[in-house]
Amino acid sequence: MPTPSALSTPINADHPKGLKAVQLFRDQYNKAGLNVVGAQYLNENPEFPAALAEVIRRHSITNQFAAEEVASTFDYPAEYAGPKPIAEQVTAIAKLLLLSPDRALEFIETTLPTLSLPEGIEGIGWGAFPTVDAVAERHFRKVTDPAERYCRAVILILEAIGASRIFTNYRKGQILPDRYRMHVRTAEKLRIIALAQPGDIQVFPFQFGIRHRGRSMRRACEVFIATEFGLGAFHGGNQLLIHPERLVRGEQLHMDLPGDEFAPGAGGGFSGAPCLCFVGGGVRFSTDHVSSPSVRCGSSSAFLP
Repeated sequence: MPTPSALSTPINADHPKGLKAVQLFRDQYNKAGLNVVGAQYLNENPEFPAALAEVIRRHSITNQFAAEEVASTFDYPAEYAGPKPIAEQVTAIAKLLLLSPDRALEFIETTLPTLSLPEGIEGIGWGAFPTVDAVAERHFRKVTDPAERYCRAVILILEAIGASRIFTNYRKGQILPDRYRMHVRTAEKLRIIALAQPGDIQVFPFQFGIRHRGRSMRRACEVFIATEFGLGAFHGGNQLLIHPERLVRGEQLHMDLPGDEFAPGAGGGFSGAPCLCFVGGGVRFSTDHVSSPSVRCGSSSAFLP
């Protein structure tokens, strides 16, 4: 079976698998029998690249867990106007968590202008995310076990949310290494980002859930593009701290967080994943089974920059 790293490696047209798809396109193009006018029209048609991209996307998605999708029209609240300016995000999270913004601000000035967001993804934008190690060094340096560090970092973010608004943590006392962990795909992608962006805060694209609304969390993970990974409670909660207007009422799209895994019973299978919802006048942190789709929820995810 391919490793998680291999499964998430982007394939281009020069890869053997890409060359096969290119040959399929060549075969169909040759069968189309275009004349000079038709070929020129195809080349100049502005709708052709987008239609071709949609065909590739639609036919490259696995059918696994395809039944775990429901039609959803739930949207972000009107108060949420998209990600705030990235330098503002960096400054805000640095102040809140007592981190250094310097390297992230340097990255924004020198490198970010050379990068572009993935195309065709609704609601995507640049986000600022603290690293677990930086938070640990500032707040619980004596904790050295990576699994425990992550759980402590999640708890810290949830406590920060609770200090800023009405909040209920339905998994209080259960965010422990034997029951709560980062998904292996998310860990691998964050490792790649860390190699390119040393420092307390990293910058990469994310979306707040609308891309995968109505899908179960494992179905969302199944259809991630190669550079995509799930946000967990630490990273998704961080963005909620920066954008509190993202969750303000019940009748809106809530946040599934497939970047983390939760075992309902200590020592049992990791069949759950966390979610952040607005219920009864405040934000609620809980978990749900990864196979449960909801019209009210969408998986938050991020992308390699």
